[in-house]
Amino acid sequence: MRLRHIKGCEDFIHEADECIEEADARTYKGKWHLLFNNNKDIHIEIGMGKGLFIRRMAARYPDINFIGIEKYTSVLMKAIQRLRLERQTAEYDKTDINLCYACIDASILKDIFESGEVSKIYLNFSDPWPKARHSHRRLTDKYFLDIYSTLLETGAKVEFKTDNTALFEYSLESIKNSDFELDFYTYDLHNERRIENIMSEYEEKFSKNGQKICKLVAIRK
Repeated sequence: MRLRHIKGCEDFIHEADECIEEADARTYKGKWHLLFNNNKDIHIEIGMGKGLFIRRMAARYPDINFIGIEKYTSVLMKAIQRLRLERQTAEYDKTDINLCYACIDASILKDIFESGEVSKIYLNFSDPWPKARHSHRRLTDKYFLDIYSTLLETGAKVEFKTDNTALFEYSLESIKNSDFELDFYTYDLHNERRIENIMSEYEEKFSKNGQKICKLVAIRK
């Protein structure tokens, strides 16, 4: 489905304190601790959509710094608006915020983060790009897995969730040919009661419709 462009969203994002644009993000390479004013681990979500998952994660884990990455400006604008609404209705310390957004494309992540600077990567309900000629655009394609491997230190993890079985099986095969090894996978996440699960907007929608959710965890070798 084609995304609807919201007039003025680029100006909105440019003026938003909650978001880092590409030019500024490049200057933080190897120095993201300066933005957060601490040396806590950094977790990133690539393709965060409207941001529910990463907002929930940041609230649950205050000792981790989270960066939500989204390239579509109209979607990112909505994510910022929803973050502001939550902060209006909740008490929080403006000097100790552990969440920010970045308006960048995943293909330039190596220009944004230093080797080993990221401790975990989340991929939630990424675009499946179903046509074979577009497979290189899938965020679990080997092309992107190779990028992730440069950001993560040995033993760090990538967590991926989707409702698309074809994409999930493609992802399992991609991992076999990458610097990652499979740690865990399931075709029915919501029946894995032993696993903590923070849901995104899409996951809530799909699970209400009875769709099974697939998840895998891969470890950087």
